[in-house]
Amino acid sequence: MARDGDTPNHITRNIPDYEILSDRDLTLIESQAERILSQIGVDFVGNPDALDRWRQAGARVEGERVRLPEGLARDLCATAPASFVQQARNPDRNVVIGGRNLVCAPVYGPLFVRDQQHGRRYAGFADFCDFLRLGQVLPQMHHSGGTVCEPTDLPIATRHLDMLLAHMTLTDKPLMGSVTLPERASDSLAMARILFGADVVDRHCVLSALINVNSPLTFDPVMSHAIDIYSGAGQAVILGSYVVTGTTAPATVAGALAQTLAEMMAGIAYTQLVRPGAPVVFGPFVAGMGLVTGAATFATPEVAQLTQALGQLARRLGVPYRGGGALTGSKLPDAQAGYEAAQGLSVALQSGVNLMTHAAGWLENGLVACFEKYVMDADQLTALAHMAQGVDLSDAALVLKVIREAGPGGHYLGSDHLADHGDGMWQSTLMDCRPFDQWQDAGSPDAAMLAADRVRHYLDSYRQPDLDPATASALASFVTRRKADIAACDS
Repeated sequence: MARDGDTPNHITRNIPDYEILSDRDLTLIESQAERILSQIGVDFVGNPDALDRWRQAGARVEGERVRLPEGLARDLCATAPASFVQQARNPDRNVVIGGRNLVCAPVYGPLFVRDQQHGRRYAGFADFCDFLRLGQVLPQMHHSGGTVCEPTDLPIATRHLDMLLAHMTLTDKPLMGSVTLPERASDSLAMARILFGADVVDRHCVLSALINVNSPLTFDPVMSHAIDIYSGAGQAVILGSYVVTGTTAPATVAGALAQTLAEMMAGIAYTQLVRPGAPVVFGPFVAGMGLVTGAATFATPEVAQLTQALGQLARRLGVPYRGGGALTGSKLPDAQAGYEAAQGLSVALQSGVNLMTHAAGWLENGLVACFEKYVMDADQLTALAHMAQGVDLSDAALVLKVIREAGPGGHYLGSDHLADHGDGMWQSTLMDCRPFDQWQDAGSPDAAMLAADRVRHYLDSYRQPDLDPATASALASFVTRRKADIAACDS
């Protein structure tokens, strides 16, 4: 099996980005977004400091509504970096987010988990830790992520501390901080300062944080205060808006693009008001709506079009792009899950995504993190990396001499050519392509059964990365102290 050191810390795209819209089309969308910002505006609720920042920047503020003169948001966005490094506690695992890189992170946020043995259930802290262990072992996961599942057996007020401690001790890959309250964002920074050293955190990006716009066009106080904390400290904000066509965004692709771009420009501009040069990622989460069920849908032409066009808009704005993922509405790691996830992964690659959250493990519209699907998706990410290499057109690859030797009616089996180049042909290390009789003799396993075996193998092979004992002790002491403080405040 491939292990961590066998692949780089990202997928490099040597293929062109797919451009679904022309320059004229993009200019039209951008103009519409500017009109939304200037004529309709965005709300910054419950954050007077944000309103003051906007006033000083030249925006018109009425109550909590902020209207931006045309061009203001784009001018402010200009200081956002086109790419940035997020450091890991193991420097060999640092990631560069931007450019031609695609960095993959796991599923984020599910309340439930599923596996073959126990079925669907509320997520617990043990599940959370096992997902982190899988992410540490799997080379396809370049980033440890954040809330890979919600550990419902821990107290809500303090579970962020346990999750952060698990990330910092069970993995040595980059991680995300907490955003659910300003105090939790501050705790994330405090723990990062213990892990990396205060001087490193002051000078480098060591945390990323997923900040969601309350679409349409609203920044709630929790999210805007999280921007204040993370951007103010020079840490990365992954700015997301939940784009569900027909519910949180217009039903048309063009309307959804214009609104989403307005939200992204306002949010990115605000990060730069807080701290010019703070790293930020253009990161909408895109879904459709099932007109019969009202549920989110993912593998649809409209979602693909939105993902592709938003990538173009992000590149024109000059910032990294978060999008796509192995998304599905399926309840099981079945054919529907495979079809929908494969389409989402492929569209993300073609759209120029730089950071892919939900790259593995997502099930049931994000309500479930599934262990078997996690490794199935990871297997498909190896195919994605292979596709991203592009086509080798060197003389060695064109092999005219080999073709001449085989001649008409010949073959290449057993040739030195096949021995030299066969290893470069992608093949799944998980899926079963054996002849029927061999498959039947092996117990007729389906994909989920094969994946369950692989999950056990990976978890058995996990080894916790070394951490300086003094740092580990300081982190544990901080968590103990903060839990006591929170309990005292709640009593």
